[in-house]
Amino acid sequence: MKSKLVYLDNAATTFPKPIAVTRAADECLRTYCGNASRGSNPLAMKSAQKIYECRELLSETFNCQPENTVFTYNTTYALNIAIKGVMKGGGHILISNMEHNATLRPVASLQRDGHIEYDTFDVYGKSTQEIIRDIDGKRRADTRAVCCLHVSNICSYTLPIDEIGKYCRENGLVFICDGAQSAGHIPIDMKRSCIDILCLPFHKGLYGPQGGGAMLLSEGVSPATLVEGGNGVNSLEFFMGEDLPEKYEAGTLCTPAVAGLCEGIKFLHSRDICEIQKHDCELFSYAESLLSHIRGVEICDRTRGSTMLFNIKDIPCDEVGEILGRENICVRTGFHCSPLAHKALGTLSRGGVRISFGVFNTPSQIDTLASVIEDISIGKLRI
Repeated sequence: MKSKLVYLDNAATTFPKPIAVTRAADECLRTYCGNASRGSNPLAMKSAQKIYECRELLSETFNCQPENTVFTYNTTYALNIAIKGVMKGGGHILISNMEHNATLRPVASLQRDGHIEYDTFDVYGKSTQEIIRDIDGKRRADTRAVCCLHVSNICSYTLPIDEIGKYCRENGLVFICDGAQSAGHIPIDMKRSCIDILCLPFHKGLYGPQGGGAMLLSEGVSPATLVEGGNGVNSLEFFMGEDLPEKYEAGTLCTPAVAGLCEGIKFLHSRDICEIQKHDCELFSYAESLLSHIRGVEICDRTRGSTMLFNIKDIPCDEVGEILGRENICVRTGFHCSPLAHKALGTLSRGGVRISFGVFNTPSQIDTLASVIEDISIGKLRI
């Protein structure tokens, strides 16, 4: 019989979900899942109320206006709207040298097709002052935006978004922030950090269902649309209109996912995000103390947080992941859709084993992981 599941892949999607989240999504599907903004029948109105409740919770959590919270399919879709909308008409954009493909691929495609140009600025192992100097040195007359993640998805390396945002505000640049790995793990205040567009997932640190994301906009920020269609507003018009959030919400929203996200955010508020951040760091430190004493284990970055990347010398990371999966331990291996970050860490040639923590992880689960890693390192467990 397999041992009890140890889930350490929360950077991909948090699991398990709080009971209130699954109940809310189920209740929506069973009792009121009408199509919001499509009519005034009771089910459509109930769905619209739930969606607005979620907008209010997001705006309270990240310090923006409810009408500026736009629901999307996921963070990648939100980043595509932000990048392509801001950069419509051309110009130059700066991204960090640790970006996920959700940022790299849109800007690379736009450059390949001759629409824009982009450059990367160095962040890994750099001081805040060095990062700002590099941004300033690469800013051009036609630079329109800076887009960067808050926390890496392959380790816990964290960018100084307060200072980056302040620089952007002072120099007339749009600041787009990818909060996929920080939302729910680290407090984010859009106004304090001068974030113009914040892109988030439902299903990671906010503990909502998969299939939803959000693009949060500061006042006065309105990128061009990426997709047009029905939004239940001004149906006789040929164009989407400028009203927020409907300008960006073409088609039916995933109301059950939004209902679940409402409860996920309430769950976070009941726990306090600062306490969750402390929990993440304590688990990281504990895992570091155990894995560091296992022969051949190389921890790739020691920034404390919710995510750790490591390798076992001379053993391919995919083989390690397969053995861990066989032992009912869930991790992710490989390159994690982040070639820039792996290049920055020096792991581009082999990738790595990623473990990532959530609120339901415990030190005893780290004990289980370390025991299996030790067995792998001494050859006791093999494919």
